[in-house]
Amino acid sequence: MRRVQAWCLRLLTMIGLAAGAGLAPAAAQGFQTAAPQAILVDAGSGTVLFEKSADELMAPASMAKIMTAEVLFNEIKQGRLTLDSEFPISENAWRRGGGPSGGSSMFAQVGSRIKLGDLLRGIIVQSGNDASIAVAEGLSGNEDSFARLMTQRGRELGLTNSTFRNSTGFGHPEQRVTARDLAKLTIHVIETYPDLYKMFGEEEFTWNRIRQRNRNPLLTMDIGADGVKTGNIDESGFGLVGSAVQNGQRLIVVVNGLKNSRDRANESRKLLEWGFRSFEARQLFAANEPVGTIRMFGGAQRSLPVVSRRPVSVMMPRGANERLSARIIYKGPVQAPVKQGAQIAHLRITRGDIQALDIPLYAAEDVPVGSLPQRALDGALELGVNLFRRGFAAATNS
Repeated sequence: MRRVQAWCLRLLTMIGLAAGAGLAPAAAQGFQTAAPQAILVDAGSGTVLFEKSADELMAPASMAKIMTAEVLFNEIKQGRLTLDSEFPISENAWRRGGGPSGGSSMFAQVGSRIKLGDLLRGIIVQSGNDASIAVAEGLSGNEDSFARLMTQRGRELGLTNSTFRNSTGFGHPEQRVTARDLAKLTIHVIETYPDLYKMFGEEEFTWNRIRQRNRNPLLTMDIGADGVKTGNIDESGFGLVGSAVQNGQRLIVVVNGLKNSRDRANESRKLLEWGFRSFEARQLFAANEPVGTIRMFGGAQRSLPVVSRRPVSVMMPRGANERLSARIIYKGPVQAPVKQGAQIAHLRITRGDIQALDIPLYAAEDVPVGSLPQRALDGALELGVNLFRRGFAAATNS
């Protein structure tokens, strides 16, 4: 894939964007964290406010249950399941994930049948491994097949660096995710299933006469938290995906690899509080306003304007005069014909070492196939460009 850069002149004018501007790394921007992996994202704009090893593969522990829940939420949305659908509790689910296992459990009775709405609360509020195994077996026949469905669904959502091997988060050498993917997954769940997402904010759930409180420490803090999920196994350390809303702004935080539950709670809270007080929004483009152009090949025109379907805003540190870099990235030149609304590129904005924003861009108009002379000219120009590049590369390497 060739990366073709198209610089956005309006951005240059508005906020001093500069190609390749060398800025201080994330840790020097006013915040540091003890978490080995962390990311803080403004959900509304998609802006990354802070990141630390956010693309490093890590064991998710029970944070993998967010993906388990998403698969079930999607089944409900597609009409294949309802909250009243019943799932059996097998001996395997009871023995490996229930009371006898010694791990987090819903304490479902072996041989019973439980409605999906209750199993989801067992998964989300109580972090029940028995509930997670039961839904995996009930939907896909066995947990391995369900885990493949989790990974496939993740790929559909753009979780390109995450692989799931079970529905519980139990340790597995091939079960790995990234903090960035967990944040992306969480934003998707919140935006796509707002009613079902509310389960993540429930502070307690009782099943089989056993009352359990939500393990998410943020829910009891006065910071506007309404989710999401904790995790802890030996190979992952203590982790958390959190979400909080203040004054209409939602932030998503992911931390992992901490030494204990207290550090997990403190680091998550500090990141959220810092994010809420330290940034302000700057809108760069309105929805469907041209962001830039890309090169066309074989079309009735040689360039195509591209737009974002939602307003393009970036969160900037309050009172700072930081410079950003931006580029439009696509595989090109793009072959005609192109239909209006086709996703065709990405706008990537970088602040120092942080990839602050990465959003899809769409064709602003139709581009039909050009006339024979136009196509011939494009072919000749492209051939010339390729020959020049090969010659330049050969001269550089000689």
